[in-house]
Amino acid sequence: MRNLSQTNSSNPMRILFVSGELIGSALIHRLINEGCEIKLYIKHIDRASCFEGIVEKISDWESELDWVGKEGLIIFDDIIFSGAQDKLRADGYSVVGGDSNSDKLELDRHLFQEILRKHNLPILPSYDFETPEETESFVKKNPGPWVLKQNSHIGRLNYVGERNDGEDVISMLQVYKEQEIKEIHLQKRVKGVEIGIARYFNGTDWVGPIEINLEHKRLFNGDIGPLTAEMGTVMWYDDNEESALFSATLKKIKPCLKEINYKGDIDINCIVEGKDIWPLEATTRFGTPAIALQCELHTSPWSEFLKAVADGESYNLKYNKGYGVVVAIAVPPFPFAPAFFGDSNSNVETSQGVSIFFKEDLSAQEQKQIHLEEVSRTIDKNQIERYYLSGKHGYALYVTGHGKNVAEAQKSAYRVVSKIIIPRMYYRTDIGDKFIKTEHQQLIDWGWL
Repeated sequence: MRNLSQTNSSNPMRILFVSGELIGSALIHRLINEGCEIKLYIKHIDRASCFEGIVEKISDWESELDWVGKEGLIIFDDIIFSGAQDKLRADGYSVVGGDSNSDKLELDRHLFQEILRKHNLPILPSYDFETPEETESFVKKNPGPWVLKQNSHIGRLNYVGERNDGEDVISMLQVYKEQEIKEIHLQKRVKGVEIGIARYFNGTDWVGPIEINLEHKRLFNGDIGPLTAEMGTVMWYDDNEESALFSATLKKIKPCLKEINYKGDIDINCIVEGKDIWPLEATTRFGTPAIALQCELHTSPWSEFLKAVADGESYNLKYNKGYGVVVAIAVPPFPFAPAFFGDSNSNVETSQGVSIFFKEDLSAQEQKQIHLEEVSRTIDKNQIERYYLSGKHGYALYVTGHGKNVAEAQKSAYRVVSKIIIPRMYYRTDIGDKFIKTEHQQLIDWGWL
């Protein structure tokens, strides 16, 4: 596999990449290949050892501000930096990715529901509780198929209720008690097609096309098993400013985004049922693995695009038409991170040190379709390049594909997946199947596409 740290520019842009848990890992690869000069900070202890031998790593991002300068670009890929972006922008730095106000839209589900209400978007009945005990008492008094969520972007214990008496939700709350999870969000369940509508915003206006995506969060084929961060996604771009999905959701909260001077990608996850669309939650950062699919679809340089977003400028983003599919390749202990067991430094089994192999040499195009996450690179004593797993959570990599329809995109992605060997790797083989069989036509029949 080609050295991802290889550059192709004689005048590279300096980029300081400040990451929480490598949500934007796919983007790092693209920026390296564009010839950018990058320094990477990773905050999460379980991922701090990733990307060794791929990019320059730093332990203190604030000490690198003079290096990046105000002509360079600072990228934040998570919502855990307590508004550091606000101060940097006030000091004249070019910064893309969130701020103290936008972080709250994702972290505080109740606040987001209030924003929706203020801008005349429909909302489902939802409630916030400080303890599992309070939540259990409410469900007993108000039985039904509720959706149970942590009031954060961590979704490993989210649960979609099935029973009308709510007993399955109450049972799940016992796990919340054991894990001492607080600040719980409960939302009425509605069945339909779950779909995301996203777009980049530069502080005053939209930049680039509308992003439409359908996630696959269950661990196993057929949407069976526990919820994960993500097992795969279908995505396409729409440049129709009057798009029904966009007009009914994201477009309506533009005044809010202008008010908080938001600069980055924002996604609203929704349920569509007939003529009704119900916004559920917001993602005010790069999505994962949505960012890998964006890297598959974009043809304009990412450094130029993100610099425009950071500086509040317009940008004519060039991109591939058609559809993209991304497949997550996981290894143990995914989807249950070490922190799930109460101690991120415990002896929970991980896959650190396991090598990545390929059944045959990959073409340059196939290499571009692989997006590494919890991975590092080294040269062994025989001068042979080796990629190996270096994180503790089991998010190995993502594989993308593109085509004029979803079937073509699937074929492209799974062709590359079939050439990858990682001991104990697993993945879903049906990403996009449901969209092809039922969801696409449903959305057309309901007037959304």
